[in-house]
Amino acid sequence: MALSASDSKIHHTSAIELRGISKFFPGVVANQDITLDIYAGEIHALLGENGAGKSTLISILAGLHRPDAGTIIIGGVERRLGSPRDSLLAGIGTVFQHVLLAPTLSVIENLMLGGSWKNKLDKESARSRFAELCGLLAVTIDPEALVGSLSLGQRQQVEIMRALWRGGERVLILDEPTSMLTPQGVIELGHVMKRLRENGVAIVFVTHKLREAYELCDRISVLRNGAFAGQINPDHGSGMGEEETIEQIIRMMFDKEGQSDSTVDNGGTNVAVRNVFADSQTRSISVAAKEVSTIALPGECGLSAVSFEVARGEIFGIAGIDGNGQKHLAEVLAGQRDLATGQIELDGEDISVLKVSERRDRGFRYLTDDRVGEGIVSDHSVATNLVAKSIGENPYWKYGFTKWRAIFSFARRQIKKYDIRTPSERTSIGRLSGGNIQKALFAREMDDNAEIVLLNKPTYGLDLQNIASARDRIREGASRGITTLLISTELEELIDLADRIGVMYQGQMVGIVEANPGSENRIGSLMTGASLN
Repeated sequence: MALSASDSKIHHTSAIELRGISKFFPGVVANQDITLDIYAGEIHALLGENGAGKSTLISILAGLHRPDAGTIIIGGVERRLGSPRDSLLAGIGTVFQHVLLAPTLSVIENLMLGGSWKNKLDKESARSRFAELCGLLAVTIDPEALVGSLSLGQRQQVEIMRALWRGGERVLILDEPTSMLTPQGVIELGHVMKRLRENGVAIVFVTHKLREAYELCDRISVLRNGAFAGQINPDHGSGMGEEETIEQIIRMMFDKEGQSDSTVDNGGTNVAVRNVFADSQTRSISVAAKEVSTIALPGECGLSAVSFEVARGEIFGIAGIDGNGQKHLAEVLAGQRDLATGQIELDGEDISVLKVSERRDRGFRYLTDDRVGEGIVSDHSVATNLVAKSIGENPYWKYGFTKWRAIFSFARRQIKKYDIRTPSERTSIGRLSGGNIQKALFAREMDDNAEIVLLNKPTYGLDLQNIASARDRIREGASRGITTLLISTELEELIDLADRIGVMYQGQMVGIVEANPGSENRIGSLMTGASLN
């Protein structure tokens, strides 16, 4: 780890003390009784899989959420952080994962944004403060340069300056700061963090990359299911090697002791032998991706030579921390995104250039993770949304005329079959609850003509009853022979439903593992890049 117990002179002084912090949302326990100390002059990693509670906890520290229980003590004084301004005044600066700077303004103008409207803008004082921070961080940036002209690494340095600009020099929170940086950018960020640490700043480093946490951080805390799962402190960490530290982190993150070691080599990828392939050579391959790559815009994670095969009637899970290429994979399979290289096959036929509608004609269905923004037309009726992907086609359109009676009759049957709670088939779908909207999407996509279904986070945000109902529909579809590709950030869900699980990391499918109880550690290791050289 970055700091041994003997190296630190000030890390026993608490910058922030969290005592019994809890936060509840409808149907969700986001944080539960978290007690944690953040020390001055330390880089403190905060780890945990998706949904572990990290985002909620840093939002509380940033003043975006108020805890429902517990206390926050800053500098020995209990504080209420009711707003981002309260957080800044308490000396807490936050740099969120996505850049929030205005690209058409200069660096110095971005730093001056948000100042008091009562006072005249003082650019000379701002320049003085800017020079002070450049010296503190040991960076060189032109204050008059447009932010849009800077590299991602430089923009992040400006974000750090902005977090420190008005006094956020007690604690600096960095949310996934290396997610879009080049290797050189990560090195430069490490230098900045060490400079701040030397000046007594407490840094909270939120990441999914375990090796970075080991290399850059002094203390490591892990959250699991909204609760504090454990910590590796400098006294302990200094006596542990990298592999031992990472193994302990994975155990805390996933709470599993065993793992499946039944793997074979597949061109450098760890792939588990799946029983149905070993036992039945007659299983037909339904969908295959062969060396699929995509072009990514800034801030996106494209695909790099992704390959896999899925058999008829199989549920193939796709695991990974959000932002590791799952969105590109879903869109390229559905025909919404072009391939850069590679090939996609359905039942042995190359469909790489087929449009969305042509793939749908061949039985391919896609349930998006953006159920409101992309999945539905909220102002239109439930009935219209149930046939939205078949507009103009038989049996509900003929010679340019809409057969509303047939559409409404079909909608009523689907509403009954899928238990969609709606006043009427003519009700605007946007008025329904999230769970009932998701039921409508299942009704639309898992129809009698579906052969391959791609489900992207199908249970995200649902309550327990609707989660159970959605999982039953997925199993029922597979029992009818539907080939299912299930993208989920919930490892428990994938273990419960899938036959095999492919793991995405930085745009690559780095392993395919049997979905058996006890494989959580293996999958978690692949998800975090811990098992990669």
